[in-house]
Amino acid sequence: MNTDPLAFHSIDHVEFYVSNARQAAHFYRSTLGLVPLAYAGLETGVRDRASWLLGRGHVRFLLTSPLTPDSAPEISRHIERHGDGVKDIALRVSNAQAAYEEAVRRGAKSVQEPTEFEDGHGRFVRASIATYGDTIHSFIEREGYKGTLPGFRNIENPPSAPDTGIAAIDHIVGNVELGHMDEWVGFYRDVMGFSQLTHFTDQAISTDYTALMSKVMQNGSGRIKFPINEPAEGKRKSQIDEYLSFYGGPGVQHIALATKDIVATVDALKTAGIDFLRVPEAYYTELPARVGPIDENVEELAKRGILVDRDDEGYLLQIFSQPMQDRPTLFFEVIRRHGCKGFGVGNFKALFEAIEREQALRGNL
Repeated sequence: MNTDPLAFHSIDHVEFYVSNARQAAHFYRSTLGLVPLAYAGLETGVRDRASWLLGRGHVRFLLTSPLTPDSAPEISRHIERHGDGVKDIALRVSNAQAAYEEAVRRGAKSVQEPTEFEDGHGRFVRASIATYGDTIHSFIEREGYKGTLPGFRNIENPPSAPDTGIAAIDHIVGNVELGHMDEWVGFYRDVMGFSQLTHFTDQAISTDYTALMSKVMQNGSGRIKFPINEPAEGKRKSQIDEYLSFYGGPGVQHIALATKDIVATVDALKTAGIDFLRVPEAYYTELPARVGPIDENVEELAKRGILVDRDDEGYLLQIFSQPMQDRPTLFFEVIRRHGCKGFGVGNFKALFEAIEREQALRGNL
C-alpha cells in the first residue's frame, strides 16, 4: 500500500475561468461532445459565480464565470488578463489534508487550506496550492462521495452531445517564461514527487526561425503527465513567446485528449466545427519509411492531417487543433497511443512549421 500522501490517483477535473460559462458549456458540448453533468449558480444558491460541469469518459471540465465584475473579482481579473483559460488542474488524492500539509512542508505556496463539505452525497474535501503563473492544483478527496461537486445540482436529461470518442486526458502542457522551465521541473520533482520522463532540447524542437525546450514530468503511476515548455533563442518569435504575450504570462498551453479511434474522433470534431493544423503532403510520402507498418491506412490519415510517430514501445497518432478562443492561447491535441509512450518528437519539425504558418497569418512570427 502506498502511504505517500502525494500519491495522486488521477486528474479529477480541469477548471476553466471563462467569460460566459453557459455559452462555453454549449461550445464544448457541441464540439468536443462533453455532456453537461451539473450546474451551480443563482438557482442553487451561489451568488457570485456560475459553473457548469461537463464530462465524457474520464474527462471532466468545469467552466466558471463571475456573475458580475465585482461578485468574484479574482475570476474577473483572471479573465481580463488571460482571456478564457485553465485555472485549476485538480488532482484526486486519498487524503486532501495530508496531501496539502505535505506539499506545503515541501515548499508549495498555499492557495486554499483544506475545506470539508458534507451533504446528502457524503464527504468531500478540497485544498489548493499554486503552480506556474496563476494556475493552481487542487487536491480533491472524494472517497465514497456520490455526487459530482458540492453545491452543484445534477442536470437531468441533458441535451444531446455528439459522440466524439474522447475518453481521457493524456497529458496537459504548461508554458513558462525563458529560464523558468527547470524551476517548475524542480517544483514537480521536489514538491509533487513527480519524475522526469523525457527532455527535448532546442535542437530537437526547432525550425529555421524558432525553437523551444521541453521537459516531461509524470507522477509515480505514470497516469498524470505534465510537459513544461519554455521558449529558446531563435530568429523570430516562437509559439511559446506568442502564447506568453497573449495569455499574459505562464499557463496551460494545451490539453491532450485520448481516443481509441482517432480517425472517427477527428471526423466528429471536424463535423462539429473544430479546425486543425495541417502539414504538407510530403510528410505522408515519407511516413512509411520513417515509422514502419501501422494498422491505419496512411491515405486516410493524410486526408485528415493526422501525424504519426514511433518509439521503442510502439507508435502514436496525434493531431492539434487551432486555438479555442480568439487569443492564440489554449488549444487541444487528440492522441491515440499504440504502445508508444513518447510525445511525437518525430513530428515536431513539421508541426512547428505548421504553427509558424499560422503565426505568420496572425502577424505574430
